[in-house]
Amino acid sequence: MNINFNKNEDYNKLLVSELTKRFAKIKLGGGKKRIENQHAKGKMTARERIDYLLDSKSTHIEIGGFAGSDMYQEHGGCPSGGVIVKIGFVKGRQCVIVANDATVKAGAWFPITGKKNLRAQEIAIENNLPIIYLVDSAGVYLPMQDQIFPDKEHFGRIFRNNAIMSSMGITQIACIMGSCVAGGAYLPVMSDESIIINKTGSIFLAGSYLVKAAVGESIDNETLGGATTHCEISGVTDYKAENDKDGLDTIKSIMSKIGDYDKAGFNKIAAAAPKKNQNDIYGLLPKSRSEQYDMYEILKCLVDNSEYDEYKAGYGKTIITAYARIEGWAVGIVANQRKLVKTTKSKSKSSEMQFGGVIYNDSADKATRFIANCNQKKIPLVFLQDVTGFMVGSKSEHSGIIKDGAKMVNAVSNSVVPKFTIIIGNSYGAGNYAMCGKAYDPRFIAAWPSAKLAVMSGDSAAKVLLQIEKASLEKKGEQITIEKETELFHKIKDKYDEQTSPYYAAARLWTDAIIDPLETRTWINLGIEAANHAPIKKDFNLGVIQV
Repeated sequence: MNINFNKNEDYNKLLVSELTKRFAKIKLGGGKKRIENQHAKGKMTARERIDYLLDSKSTHIEIGGFAGSDMYQEHGGCPSGGVIVKIGFVKGRQCVIVANDATVKAGAWFPITGKKNLRAQEIAIENNLPIIYLVDSAGVYLPMQDQIFPDKEHFGRIFRNNAIMSSMGITQIACIMGSCVAGGAYLPVMSDESIIINKTGSIFLAGSYLVKAAVGESIDNETLGGATTHCEISGVTDYKAENDKDGLDTIKSIMSKIGDYDKAGFNKIAAAAPKKNQNDIYGLLPKSRSEQYDMYEILKCLVDNSEYDEYKAGYGKTIITAYARIEGWAVGIVANQRKLVKTTKSKSKSSEMQFGGVIYNDSADKATRFIANCNQKKIPLVFLQDVTGFMVGSKSEHSGIIKDGAKMVNAVSNSVVPKFTIIIGNSYGAGNYAMCGKAYDPRFIAAWPSAKLAVMSGDSAAKVLLQIEKASLEKKGEQITIEKETELFHKIKDKYDEQTSPYYAAARLWTDAIIDPLETRTWINLGIEAANHAPIKKDFNLGVIQV
């Protein structure tokens, strides 16, 4: 056991404690008073609705819990993006659940709300999962309409996706549990079946005030678009429920009758816990992101029976490639080794040391071949990121590091098996891309509290930016003292470090969640189970690469 184990353990447990504390605050949505107002109207909160809907004792995960965190403060904030998204089981069927949080600006849509809804639909489409919408929203947040309304990835894309999913045969069920106005009215109507709650649910293109202003008609909202109107007169909705629980029970009943699905056929046997204590992760992972550690020891805490079959163990040692099982599922693991490693470079057995966390020519080549093998064998891929980037310098450039890196990026891009990414530590520069960052369509991407995402580390970036700032000030005739230089450095570094935080990334949905390391196996398990709903329909093809 390393000498810093106990210090590391204390530090990483504090990070998890901070994660729990932050998320507890976020789960309050718009605050206790607004939750009480929701209850006074006879309505459950978004989280209560989802909890009631999910099968008891079944596992589930939350997508984008930190979305909108510390954003839109001038508008009062938008915790969880004003919408809750969970993946879990309803009557034994895995599905995506999307619930507007009416305690946050009456469920109005901020830019991040739209992005999060689109992410939920993307997950449903990729994995062929049923999706349930629990609608309770005032529509687009008008002060920011220019950032949510007209573009390709804005509000209107939701309804386009409704239509695409319908054509794919993906089940969509909507329950109107509050306001459903203007363009948002199309979502439940474009779903397969819709339920509306009597007296509290309403759906219309324009509310009573706008109707009065537009056409001079005086009418109340209930008569205009309430449950009785749409279930007995317009035929817009399919079921009328008396209260929230009645509406959610109707969804459960519908879900219980859905037929089985065609499976992708990923290999699974009975799950087994790791033999190595999973809690050891806290002590193995160092406090400093620059400190070396052994990724093999982390692997033993994550995989079934702490067993794996390593591919090309003696070659390209700064990336570990191995077959293993997680919760019974066969997986191919691509992980950055963070230890300084010795590698043989010639027939004469001369050797050199390679820095942990850096991708070299040989490790990129090995990873490319391994990814191809996993695609050939139909084995899902798990990327464990702690990467500072590709090796630089004349030796690497002359050896064709760009070519080898491009091969790896090509393999990741064209992979047809589902990919899952866990950001353990560093996720810098092109290393983020090669190790299946968000731009490369991992089915799920989650970060541990120890993660850092950026073009480069705070220290490196601050040094570069400091030189630029110094040159600019000196051109203006200013003299830069050591004290001034130190002040500038820390000012730049502090700002940059804030942007590398996993919370900054999660707020913008660059990751799906920040998770306790002990939740990693659950995320991979539910992710592959979701992916098993969607048979692979295309062959793996690397395209044109330079050998």
